[in-house]
Amino acid sequence: MSREKNPESTPTPKRAPRRKAAAAAAPVVQPPFVDPQQRAALIARAAYFRAMQRGFGPGHEMADWLAAEAEVDAELLQGATRPTSG
Repeated sequence: MSREKNPESTPTPKRAPRRKAAAAAAPVVQPPFVDPQQRAALIARAAYFRAMQRGFGPGHEMADWLAAEAEVDAELLQGATRPTSG
């Protein structure tokens, strides 16, 4: 038994659920541009003070540098997200 199509009823295409607009997401904050040499100098200074706090013991240079890098980047980003008074 074959099924006959009813010419009076047209099938409606199924739609996927709508995605939320990307504009509704929080805006991406771009940190202010800092000269790479200036950023490296800030990191080196912060790493120096970290090493000084632990008595300049050897073997922690990379950890000091990476922690200083994260600290400097966080401060630069935080400065970019602070409201400016004007």
